[in-house]
Amino acid sequence: MTVEVVRFTFAGEDVTERAVPRAGERGRLYTVVYDGHCKVCGRMVRMLAKWDRDHKLEIVPSQQPGVRERFPWIPARSYAESMQVVRTSDGKTWQAAGALEELIKALPKGRLVSWLFKIPFVRPLVDTLYRWFARNRSKFGCGEHCSVRPADLDYHDGDAG
Repeated sequence: MTVEVVRFTFAGEDVTERAVPRAGERGRLYTVVYDGHCKVCGRMVRMLAKWDRDHKLEIVPSQQPGVRERFPWIPARSYAESMQVVRTSDGKTWQAAGALEELIKALPKGRLVSWLFKIPFVRPLVDTLYRWFARNRSKFGCGEHCSVRPADLDYHDGDAG
């Protein structure tokens, strides 16, 4: 027996369930901007989209047209260095470990573990681990472009604004 598959399209775009939301979707509390060329980052945001059952996140690659114009306060270099999380209500922006902390709070049941960031040594430890991972992500299955990183890659408090 065969079953006919129906695909719905709107204005030439497939409207079946997407793994990652597209730019401009309304009603999202946060916009997550990641390096769309990074294979590791791509796997992470697909996982993040699955965890986002309440659809609070808009997830977009930094290379998408209009991203830099939409968030002009984020330096271009920051997009290559770390994930950026922007609260849509006021534009407050987090990067690196600060972005991870904010995302954990936004996800269902995330508040159950977000308290860990209040422990004095945890935030600096997560910042250090994030910096190490960002410098070495080419070793975790990313493309060659990730092995070319700025020598002075540094994140101070993880908060870009």
